[in-house]
This record gives sequence, structure tokens and C-alpha cells, in this order.
Amino acid sequence: MAAGGSGGRWFLALALGVSLLKCLLIPTYHSTDFEVHRNWLAITHNLPVSQWYYEATSEWTLDYPPFFAWFEYALSHVAKYFDQEMLVIQNLNYSSHATVFFQRLSVIFTDILFVYAAHECCRCVNGKRPGKELLEKPMFVLAVLLLWNFGLLIVDHIHFQYNGFLFGLMLLSVARLFQKRHLEGALLFAVLLHFKHIYIYVAPAYCVYLLRSYCFTANKADGSLEWSSFSFLRITLLGLIVCLISALSLGPFAVLGQLPQVISRLFPFKRGLCHAYWAPNFWALYNAVDKTLAVVGIKYKFLDPEKIPKASMTGGLVQEFQHTVLPSVTPLATLIFTFISILPSVFCLWFKPQGPRGFLQCLILCALSSFMFGWHVHEKAILLTILPLSLLSVESPKHAGIYLTLTTTGHFSLFPLLFTPPEITTKILLMLLFTVYSFSSLRALFRKEGPLLNWLETIYLIELVPLEIFCEIVFPLTPWKLKFPFIPLLLTSVYCALGITYAWLKLYVSVLTESVTVRQKAE
Repeated sequence: MAAGGSGGRWFLALALGVSLLKCLLIPTYHSTDFEVHRNWLAITHNLPVSQWYYEATSEWTLDYPPFFAWFEYALSHVAKYFDQEMLVIQNLNYSSHATVFFQRLSVIFTDILFVYAAHECCRCVNGKRPGKELLEKPMFVLAVLLLWNFGLLIVDHIHFQYNGFLFGLMLLSVARLFQKRHLEGALLFAVLLHFKHIYIYVAPAYCVYLLRSYCFTANKADGSLEWSSFSFLRITLLGLIVCLISALSLGPFAVLGQLPQVISRLFPFKRGLCHAYWAPNFWALYNAVDKTLAVVGIKYKFLDPEKIPKASMTGGLVQEFQHTVLPSVTPLATLIFTFISILPSVFCLWFKPQGPRGFLQCLILCALSSFMFGWHVHEKAILLTILPLSLLSVESPKHAGIYLTLTTTGHFSLFPLLFTPPEITTKILLMLLFTVYSFSSLRALFRKEGPLLNWLETIYLIELVPLEIFCEIVFPLTPWKLKFPFIPLLLTSVYCALGITYAWLKLYVSVLTESVTVRQKAE
């Protein structure tokens, strides 16, 4: 089903509407990421390529792959027509009105790729559940869930980042695989990896799917692999794509002998297990248990307060630290945990192929598993799961229920990113609108399937309301604010970690227990 004809008008209206909203958000608060990207504009504009990954005037050094550096270089040649001063490396924390306008506008403009990718994804939606009204059609619901995604709006257009066009590359790659245009999908994903290396989390899904469903061209009657159907030509083409993109990206730095320096910037393991605000994952729960045991141990004199490390994991510092009671976690340990957690999904993709939708399920599980167990995970990385899960949410009531749980919890976990008073009303209103639409539209889409959430899930999500009231209104009025300023962040992180862990387990159980009959029908 294509978003064409009269559908093209409603899609365009949705895209223009959200673009106008983004323009209204231009004057809002922006985080230190705004200065990060201004500094990268200055670095790439003024210095030769050989100095890009060495320059350290600012603490916000260039730590994205080369394609993104070239992207900043291209933007800098437009930026000079707005305000030359933003391109001076020594102008730290420079944010003139022209600079703010340019950087905000650059995010809105590059979102065109995300809009196109969303359009292509809508064409891939299973159209067997068309509603009588446009508002109840799966493709319309998906378009709103993607274009008006609350998390992407606040992270890119308030907090400030360029996730939109990067997710555009990923979703367009997914759409191409759904359309059986495997080489295009592989090319887009290879390019994406050299824009932002966080997408390496989902690389196992791409590798296994392309090998299983593209390089092997036939299955036996029972669905098992026909080994003799392996195509050396196809795997050679995939290899050429990967090598060509890698050579374009890393080649100049390899010639300069700077690959080790680039790699050290891309993977800074000294930043510690958790970000300043704990991402709501397994390690947030692990840290909370360690803190609880430490407090109990001190109270009952099992631990000596003088021997407890002074560095706090809740004080807003990005650094290495040691746990007090539980074993400290190393980068290798998180890598092992992540590898083990994605294995079942990769196993299903290989031995129980379900076509492109099986690939999408594997991609989502790889992203969510990496979020759960990765090293120094940012809370914003939850969007890497939420956006692709949107595609499945409009096709299955089972996935719709998981989507509602994960999206509501994951979006709420982003609230601490916007901590200034003027943005409190904005973030609450935007999330409320998106959440109400998500629940109402998906419930209308699957009205014959029964409730999408059980009573426990419903109670859990409702409890987010009193949690927000406590964090934003009650806690600032208490004497605890000065002595324990980290309490709101800790409560938000731990409570959201419970919901995200639950959604991860539920999605995994769903994939692993799905019957072969259902898989064959889906394929």
C-alpha cells in the first residue's frame, strides 16, 4: 500500500505540521550538545583533516565517525553566512541569535531525510487492516508515530542533536530491505555506521539477515537452509559495498597513520559504566542495589564509611567508579552481557526466518539488548528501539501493547534532559498529546482484539504521574533537595528501568515462543 494519491496530501500535511512545531521550538533551551556541534563546525572549518581528531581546545572533542565530521564541514560553509564568530574555535560556549537560528534550522532541514524514510516505511505497512476512516488506517497511524515522535522532538529540537536524519538513514535502509532492495539497504546502513557508530548495536541483525536471506537464495521444503544455493557473487557485492564505504570514511586517516587516534575518540571507555544520568537499563538497577546495600551496610555497621569510595555515581560526573558492595563492572563484562543477550534473537533470525519482519524484530531486540547491557549508554539511545518498533505496533496487537509500555516509559525517562522551568510545561504537554494519541489510535486499530495492556502494565504506567509530581513539585519543596539532589534522577531512572526491562523480556518471550505456523504465514 503506498502513501500516494490523496494519501500524499495527508502525509504532506503531517510533515509540514511537525516542521512548523519544530520552528516554534527554536527559542527553547538547548543543552551542551549545542556547543558540541558548534565546536565541531569550527574544528572542521578551520583545521586540516589531519588535526580533526587531535584538536582539544574544548572539552567537547570530535568523537563521531568521519562521515559526520564531513557533514559538519559541509554545514560550516553555510554557517559562515549566518555568523562567522561561531566558526572560531576559541569562542567556547558561543551562542548568538544567528548561531542558534542556524543550528536549529540545520536540524529541521536535514530532517527531510527522516520524512522521506517515514514515507517509505508507510509503504511497507501491512494494509490488510484498513479502517473505514483515514485516521484508522495503519499507514496513517504509523506516519504520526514516526513524524510526531515525542522523544525525537525533544532530543533534537529542544535538547539539540541531529538524530532525525540519522534515523532517516536507518529507517530508509529497513524500508529497502522490506522492498527486497538488499544492496541499497546494505549501502545505506554502511553509510550510517560511518556517520554514528552507535548503530553498530544493530549490525548483527543486518549481517545475519543479509547472509541468510540474500546470499543464500533458496530454502528446502521444510524451511531449512539450502546450502548449495549460496551465491558468491552476492556476498562479493556486499563485501565491496562495506569495503568501499569504509575506505571512503577511514582511508584518509589510515594513510595519515591516525586510525588508532580515531578509534580512541570513538570508543572512550574511560567515561565510565553509566552516563551522568543513569540510562534506565540493567545497570541502573545494579547501581541502585549496590547503593541500597551500601546504605544498609553502613547503618548496621557491616561497612566502614571511611573505606567507601567518595566518588558518587549520582553526582552528575562522567567518570570511572568502583561499586561499593557488588563487583565493579568492566567494559569487557558489558560486552559479554550484550553479546549473550542478543544471541537468541540472532539465532531465531537464522534458524526460523520470518522474512523482513523477522529481521525487524531482531533489529529491535539487538538495539534494546545493547541499551540494557551496553557500556556508558545514554538515555537517548532508547529511541533506537522505539522508532523501529513503531512499524510493528500498527500490524500486531501484541507488538502494540509492548510499544505502548516501552514508548511511554522510555519517553518519560527523557524528562530529566529538560530540567529548566520554562520547558516543564512544554515537555509534559507534548508527551501527553503523543501518549494519548498512541493509546487511542492503536486501541482503535485493534478494537476487536481486546485490551492491549493488562492490569499490571496499566497500573505501572499510571504511577508515572505521581512520580513526575513528586520529582517536579514535591521534592523541590523538601529539605532533601540540598542534601540528596540526585533523588529525582535516581527514582526516575530506576522506575523506568523496571518498565523497560519488562518490555524487553516480554518482547523476547514473544519472539522465542512464536509458533512456526505464525512465522510461515507472516513470511
